Amino acid sequence: MNREFYFGLTDQSLSGKILDTETCDQILTSPDIDVLPLLNAAYEIRKKYHGKVVSIHIINNTQNGYCPEDCHYCAQAKSSQANIEEYPIKPDAEILAEAKQAYESGAFRYCMVFAGRGPSTKRTEHLAKLIREIKATYPLEVCVSAGLLDREKAQVLKDAGLDRLNHNLNTSEKNYPNICTTHTYEDRLNTLKAAKDVGIEVCSGMIVGLGEKAPDIVEIAKKLREVKAKSIPINLLVSIEGTALKEKTKLTPEYCLRVLCLFRFLNPEAEIRIAAGREIHLRDMEVLSLYAANSLFIEGYLNTKGSSRLKTLTMIRDAGFTINSDQDLTELLNNETSSTLTQALDEKELFLKNLRDLRPFLEKNVINSARKGG
Repeated sequence: MNREFYFGLTDQSLSGKILDTETCDQILTSPDIDVLPLLNAAYEIRKKYHGKVVSIHIINNTQNGYCPEDCHYCAQAKSSQANIEEYPIKPDAEILAEAKQAYESGAFRYCMVFAGRGPSTKRTEHLAKLIREIKATYPLEVCVSAGLLDREKAQVLKDAGLDRLNHNLNTSEKNYPNICTTHTYEDRLNTLKAAKDVGIEVCSGMIVGLGEKAPDIVEIAKKLREVKAKSIPINLLVSIEGTALKEKTKLTPEYCLRVLCLFRFLNPEAEIRIAAGREIHLRDMEVLSLYAANSLFIEGYLNTKGSSRLKTLTMIRDAGFTINSDQDLTELLNNETSSTLTQALDEKELFLKNLRDLRPFLEKNVINSARKGG
């Protein structure tokens, strides 16, 4: 492709035009498109709307397991045999302590994830109480992932000060029955609609690698534009032993970067987040993701560990970016121990979080008791 093609991608996106289906497919699959000029074209859009700033998110797995849904990719699903550390919802003191830690780690947004089909009225009120306490104590934006919600429950969370509701589409409508049978793609869309109806920003993305084809990815990217998702996390499938997922898509670093670029072209103003699996599938090309995406998770994901905090912050600094935080990036780096700089994570080293990772503020004797089954 000549230079005009790449310039055209940037110009169309910035002018508000939606790329046609053929062009979108070319971005994902054409050998005539080179990834570096493609990234440069996406970066011009990223720079216009987000500058050279990276927003850091920290995720709190507030309840692990006990989920009645059968999402085939998920270690917490009822269909999963994965060897995870199960526990019911954490006490408020733990959740608030982790919010403090997130703020002090440079996080811009604190994300609380609750397993289950959706919250009861009682749990919704409890979530609202947590949101109010966190917002009153720390200058953090709060995002909650709590399963399926109706408008009434969304309003309760909105009134408590919730900034964003996360509910990922995960895959296309056509592919959805292949990854889950206990709820539908439409159920997920209805949850996003309920959030938008009451004025909560929508955070919704996908998992790349669920057996989807290029047209499925294009469909999701355009659907998220349609629902005006403010935040779009792009997860790259982390295959955990014991989950029910059978068919998977083989991912390469270049393909993952193409996906990120496509989402940037189709959702120019959105916060594009490179989420789970970046360490595994992007490998030595991980830093290039920041030229299309403008946010990421640190300190791991729901059930799996990620790169060390120092490694991630160093990557951000070395690429010439800064962070969206009132914590100074240089000071955060100085506070980290240099011994962790050499830590790396690849597919062979990937392992599940243990109870100490999942619940850092749980008392030591309680951890020991839990491991013994007490």
